[in-house]
Amino acid sequence: MIAYPNYYPFSAVVGQTGMKTALLLCGVDPTLGGVLVVGDKGSAKSTAARALTAVLPAITHRSGCQYRCDPDASCAICPVCNVEHPESPLASSVRFVTLPLGATEERLTGSLDLERVARGGPPEYAFRPGVLAEAHRGVLYIDEVNLLPARMVDILLDVAAMGVNNIQRDGIGLNHPSRFTLIGTMNPEEGDLRPQLLDRFALMVDVRAPRDKEQRAEVVRRRFAYEADPEGFIKSWNKEQLEMRRQIYDAQCLLPQVKADDATLLLISHLCCEFDVASLRADIVMHKASRALAALDGRHVVTPGDVRRAAELALRHRRHRKPGESAGLDPDKLDALMHSALQPALEV
Repeated sequence: MIAYPNYYPFSAVVGQTGMKTALLLCGVDPTLGGVLVVGDKGSAKSTAARALTAVLPAITHRSGCQYRCDPDASCAICPVCNVEHPESPLASSVRFVTLPLGATEERLTGSLDLERVARGGPPEYAFRPGVLAEAHRGVLYIDEVNLLPARMVDILLDVAAMGVNNIQRDGIGLNHPSRFTLIGTMNPEEGDLRPQLLDRFALMVDVRAPRDKEQRAEVVRRRFAYEADPEGFIKSWNKEQLEMRRQIYDAQCLLPQVKADDATLLLISHLCCEFDVASLRADIVMHKASRALAALDGRHVVTPGDVRRAAELALRHRRHRKPGESAGLDPDKLDALMHSALQPALEV
């Protein structure tokens, strides 16, 4: 039986629809590139991020594999995966790995035991995995990501771009796969994020604590119930958790079949141009997010509604802002652009 983490249930998070949708999309399509959650303290940012792994379908890997390689795409340096295995792969829940702000570079990348290599041992047996190895095929979480040191940001950018972590020590080197869903949280009052790392996050959401008294009371009620009896509270949400995990699994299976026609691609690029977005990553992210939205809804075709929802998540942190212009995406402008782009098709 697969052991899922005993985090606060994802399905029990009150409100925060935009944040939960963005996280679920990354669960459906791990290649999206992650989510940046911006907002005040106490708005369930870290709670939802941790809870995501408990509703993600299990992954398979070989027993003893420190990288948790996909059995059908094993790591070249993995001493476990590159031998014959008569037994079936194991199934495990997706890892949730946290990168602390005070972590060293070696803790992030891993380290090599040079003395062991000097004694004649192969580098792969002298490698001590770091966070980037632990997070492969999982979720890498960084709280207060805007306070991360510049050197750590550079390493993350390189690995996120290549999907490979390269370790070099005194002329000895190796590399291993490191593909992960990057989830970062930050409070904008504590500083901005470097543009290069900001663009690396596929999606961005702003979250605020609920302003409705009934909703706030329900948040507190559920939190007290969880703290009083975590096991019982988690069990009471088991049905909703199973349904959500099944929905994500079905969406993952459906995703390769979801189609976006040329008109949809032109609509995506039209919105990117009109919002003065320079990065072509925005077009790619919107395409992937639109398809993931359709898959979550059990549909084979992307609709303009999917594109609009994807735009709200993918463009707000990428559009060019004039001096003094507020952050975010103007919903009225987005609606007007959607209407003008779709009107010719409606008139035909």
